[in-house]
Amino acid sequence: MAVAFHKTSRDGTVLPPNSYWTRDNRMGPALIRARKPFMIKNIVTGLCITSFVIGVYAFTIKAVAQDDFSDVQIPDAPEQPPHTPHTGTLKTPPDLAELRQRGIKGT
Repeated sequence: MAVAFHKTSRDGTVLPPNSYWTRDNRMGPALIRARKPFMIKNIVTGLCITSFVIGVYAFTIKAVAQDDFSDVQIPDAPEQPPHTPHTGTLKTPPDLAELRQRGIKGT
């Protein structure tokens, strides 16, 4: 259960919560009145932005669909040599007897 924190006045009385939202998270009457003058402007702005985005998308799809790449020659893939196991120039580590012959102490 959530605890509601309320403001208190100087004399100690509890003030009602000052919110535009009701307890069940719905818009209160004051918030509805405050938003009403802007509702039409917001709807028109949203429709304009949405239509612009759809227009750009449609134009892009139409422009790309018109491209014809049939005259472009695609070069053949270069031939790859067959895969060989790693044959680098690294030598295998010398064994312990060979190290002792050279005078190097090994573990």
